[in-house]
Amino acid sequence: MKHSEIIELLRKRFPNEPEYQQAVVEVVESITEVYNQHPEFAKANLIERLIIPDKIHTFRITWIDDNGNVQTNMGYRVQHNNAIGPYKGGIRFHSSVSLSILKFLAFEQTFKNALTTLPMGGAKGGSDFSPRGKSQNEIMRFCQAYVEGVWKNIGANLDVPAGDIGVGGREVGYMYGKYKKLADEFTGAFTGKGREFGGSILRPEATGYGNVYFLLEMLKTRNINIKGKRCLVSGSGNVAQYTCEKLIEMGAIPVSLSDSDGYIYDPEGITTEKLQFVMELKNLYRGRIREYAEEFGCKYVAGGRPWTEKADIALPSATQNELNKSDAEALMKNGIIAVSEGANMPSTPEAIEIFQQHKILYAPGKAANAGGVSVSGLEMTQNSERYSWTAEQVDEKLKWIMSNIHENCVKYGTETDGYINYVKGANIAGFMKVAKAMMMQGVV
Repeated sequence: MKHSEIIELLRKRFPNEPEYQQAVVEVVESITEVYNQHPEFAKANLIERLIIPDKIHTFRITWIDDNGNVQTNMGYRVQHNNAIGPYKGGIRFHSSVSLSILKFLAFEQTFKNALTTLPMGGAKGGSDFSPRGKSQNEIMRFCQAYVEGVWKNIGANLDVPAGDIGVGGREVGYMYGKYKKLADEFTGAFTGKGREFGGSILRPEATGYGNVYFLLEMLKTRNINIKGKRCLVSGSGNVAQYTCEKLIEMGAIPVSLSDSDGYIYDPEGITTEKLQFVMELKNLYRGRIREYAEEFGCKYVAGGRPWTEKADIALPSATQNELNKSDAEALMKNGIIAVSEGANMPSTPEAIEIFQQHKILYAPGKAANAGGVSVSGLEMTQNSERYSWTAEQVDEKLKWIMSNIHENCVKYGTETDGYINYVKGANIAGFMKVAKAMMMQGVV
């Protein structure tokens, strides 16, 4: 079946799932050349098998709010592919969550996890529940109710969830506590746990740190030093915070952050002290990013995104499709030399096309933000050994993994004119590992 026929079939079969379609089309178009070199893949109908999830668990979540009212939400767990290891992927709690979004995330996770070199399959889960404005007790009750719907389908050797948007260490702790009680066992069934009960040091930092490590590898290919480079960062959660922290450590100057209400632009740069304010604001008080502008007297744009501001590097770290064609054109006009994605699929296809037309350094999320799941994989290893590694050990392993991912992207993505197409490189490298594993295991 030709790749155009596969895409058409996908659109007919899942007509109301645009995010899922977008993710699949990007991969299918990237791997066509290498796929055609392997007629055994076509004979085994491998691509159609690979793009459809193994299993989808859908369930109702019922919980009681602080006023005694019964609330209902939808819960999901998409187990996409376990050819190279147990299903692995985060849980997202956000009002925008839908089956389309979770299917795209699980699909992307499959290739991202393959790139890490660690034995992890791809999955994703979540609910349309929003923690925003909820009390701690309401969040705890909801987390426990979510686990009641999914606990039989997860486990250390089956499917290992972690955090994502709306799910941090607090939420993972609540879910793990409930899982432990229901399953009557203490195993590494979740990652992103507290360090007191099996969590890995540097897990909260890993996605942001890993993104910067990947960016550094890209910059090396053009002999560019990151010191003094002004960086646009979107988001203000875990990924954005630790992206800024590592940028500051490396001598770069982050100048923006955002949330769903708008963005701040600080031309003087976000310093360590200012970042500490953001961490307290977001992690402890669940405040809004406009309070940064009020505290430090800088620019705040309600309802906007930072991509029109002048800078050297962009690191979108908020959510999917947050950077569109006009945003990409603005970045090019302002002289951006590199874009490295901390979020999952934050750039639209039209934006990516502009980046590649201008031959800038562009890293897709499945490569650049793989640091988070990499350290989750390292946490799984530590849990299996009943042992904890030092920060230095974990950081060195993370640097090696991100360097290895970059190396594979260069291997499969370097074009005849020398330009490194990181989208193509990441997709082919991840695809080939999963495809070969599926072929070896037969039609199952």
